[in-house]
Amino acid sequence: MKVYNGCGKKKCAIARIFLRIKKNKIRINNLKIKKYFNKKMNYKIIFDAIKLTNSKNLDIKINVKGGGKQSQIMAARIGIAKALLQYNENYKKILSDNKLLTRDSRMVERKKIGRIKSRKSKQFSKR
Repeated sequence: MKVYNGCGKKKCAIARIFLRIKKNKIRINNLKIKKYFNKKMNYKIIFDAIKLTNSKNLDIKINVKGGGKQSQIMAARIGIAKALLQYNENYKKILSDNKLLTRDSRMVERKKIGRIKSRKSKQFSKR
């Protein structure tokens, strides 16, 4: 039984995905998806790639770490798309047209010296 894998990143969140053709099981950090992401709206985003490609009978194991819940969701979404691409090369056009293979490169800007945050400065008084 072949295992297809993919890696997705968003901000500081990293998701590693392991895909197998078996039953319809999805586990995130060895927990059921409903226990890990408690809101339905959140985890439906993860399955965009699966819905677009009409893939069935996939056993998905997701390891996520770092970042917040929303970043982990977006990282898992990219990782699943990359794993599906490994599974079937014909999905490339569908996935790339829906921008599921591109990583969001925006990161938090670092704090500068003499400032409160990266751009916020101390209050200035003329008199």
